[in-house]
Amino acid sequence: MGGGKPTLSAPDDDPYLWLEEIEGPQALDFVEQQNGKTLRVFGGATFTRDRDELASIYDRADNIPYVSRHDDHLYNLWKDADNPRGLWRRTTLEEFRKSKPSWEVLLDVDRLAAAEGEDWLVSWIAMLPGSPQVILALSRGGSDAVTLSEFDLTTKHFVPDGFVLGEAKSSAAWVDQDTLLLSSAYGEGMSTLSGYARTVRLWRRGEPIERAAVVFETTVDRIGVSCEIDRTGEEKRVWFTDQLNYLNSQTWLGTEKGALIKLDLPSDIWLAAHQDWLAVKLRSAATFDRIIYPTDTLIGISLTAFLAGKRNFAVLFLANPRRALQGFFWSGGKLVLSILDELRPVLESWTPSTTTWSREQLSMLPDMGLVDVWPLDRDPSESNDDLLAQIQDPLTPPLLMLLERGVASPAVLKEAPKTFSADGLVVTQHEAISVDGERIPYVQTGPMRETGDAPVHMSGYGGFGISVKPYYNSALGKLWLERGGTTVQAHLRGGGEFGTRWHDAGRLARKRLSHDDFAAVAADLVRRGVTQAKRIAAEGGSNGGILITNMLTRYPERFGALFCTIPLIDMRRYTKLLAGASWIAEYGDPDKVEEWKWLKTYSAYHAAKPGQPYPPILIATTRRDDRVHPGHARKMVAKLQRMGYEAYLYEPDAGGHGYGRDNKEHAGFQVLGFQFLKSKIGWLDETA
Repeated sequence: MGGGKPTLSAPDDDPYLWLEEIEGPQALDFVEQQNGKTLRVFGGATFTRDRDELASIYDRADNIPYVSRHDDHLYNLWKDADNPRGLWRRTTLEEFRKSKPSWEVLLDVDRLAAAEGEDWLVSWIAMLPGSPQVILALSRGGSDAVTLSEFDLTTKHFVPDGFVLGEAKSSAAWVDQDTLLLSSAYGEGMSTLSGYARTVRLWRRGEPIERAAVVFETTVDRIGVSCEIDRTGEEKRVWFTDQLNYLNSQTWLGTEKGALIKLDLPSDIWLAAHQDWLAVKLRSAATFDRIIYPTDTLIGISLTAFLAGKRNFAVLFLANPRRALQGFFWSGGKLVLSILDELRPVLESWTPSTTTWSREQLSMLPDMGLVDVWPLDRDPSESNDDLLAQIQDPLTPPLLMLLERGVASPAVLKEAPKTFSADGLVVTQHEAISVDGERIPYVQTGPMRETGDAPVHMSGYGGFGISVKPYYNSALGKLWLERGGTTVQAHLRGGGEFGTRWHDAGRLARKRLSHDDFAAVAADLVRRGVTQAKRIAAEGGSNGGILITNMLTRYPERFGALFCTIPLIDMRRYTKLLAGASWIAEYGDPDKVEEWKWLKTYSAYHAAKPGQPYPPILIATTRRDDRVHPGHARKMVAKLQRMGYEAYLYEPDAGGHGYGRDNKEHAGFQVLGFQFLKSKIGWLDETA
């Protein structure tokens, strides 16, 4: 095998294709050898101690149990050392307010997995308002694909002869107690090329799935279809979505029997419907009745009026270059907006009427740190406008608050424990200047005074319009900050912090700019006297895997070590691996000559070449990741090792597109990365 293959000039000459066989004997032998080597080097007594310490934090009895309301109960999935797969349980709001609530256990997932000899985890749950019947989606080892089973909340047992479906990427919505709308890739011809549902089927109780009527469908080249049942209006409505790519979709209004009306709206919108109201966020500028609405504007209108042909939209949000809408949702007849203004959180509530929309700022919540707000109720038809809010920052553990309708001040429901000492630490915000002059914000957490030699943990993402959030991170806090280190979180282009312009600036042919941004932050840390390049340890996962491997091949001199997790790396073959085809709108299509021209500029798998000053790298994935193929990680490590570089692989057998099936595995995945990074930047912290 040629160590340098594939190359930019011969991108399909890939000697490591055999590593794409997820369960192939030769590939598994490679993985076993690599895991053994990695654990021998970085998995000693210090690893075990830190893993157990972090797992004990994740298993704490006083961690916040996050809940959602269905009928009169609050539901929670709880994991700890005694229940690593989880207890699905419920309580009442009155009981939840207590410091130690009493819980009613509905399902012991560990006991179920042991009884059935399966690697079960609960993935999601579909509930029917006013009914004890639910659909439980069970995942093997954390994969996106699930099996579906009907469960009864009254008997606390699976329903004999109830709805059951084999493993596939699926979602389901209850029409009534005897009928489901099923969006699933299960069955012959039911999957798109991306592996998602090609059809929506009306599935009646007792009917074989093969006989369920197809009521909505798309073509195999699109991402997939889904549906949502809306019970907030006078009559039950069904919203069908045909996802063209991850940025564009077509929305139809109909009933459980099928789509009836295609909404006359641009395809690149976010849409939320409630009662007789529509809220529409425009990704591109649009013109209605000769009025131009700019990019990222949020507009609202009566659904009845819209269907009648009226376009008298109310303007609910206008963006500017450093102010962007992050999300919005309906709750109890009100539309709640989450906004970032120069990275500061702003929350607004809009109430529609036949004459106007009235605005109110949720001023009882802070405008610093990270503030998340969401509905307490699972189904909007059950909502009375009670909201949950979570407040935190890198040094302040989360507070869970209840914003109750008719109550002036929010109530603190739960407070997460302090899991590390923040004495002497500060959070500061800075800006680096990227290659084209753009200001790139980053958040630094660490000691008040700079030493010029700080061990720095850098992280970033820069993709899919996803905003990086400054949350309280127990792992970094306990194992990095408390021991004298510094952390840095970069807000890269490609993300959504500043809206569509920020996302598009790091998308398709411009994706390299998000990587340039990260490298600029690393350089700025040195310029400001925080640290030296050899002391910077960088981590990124998924889309961030492209980022980290581009730091390896494009900016090796700016980093001391790299930790790359559940990564996307091979940009020539990514569209042919698992869900890869669904990301073409973010990266481009390598089968098109013009688009491969830009893709190859950040396909580190092809760009890697021998004789370069590459820093050490650990690439970690999971075998049950059925979103980003583990072959990306395997192949990159094989190629780098063949070239003589210090590259390590870690691939546990489960975990899905995440870091483990339970708290201990999650902790082990993270700690292994920290052990690697610390050793390679020459940081022996005082507890080692």
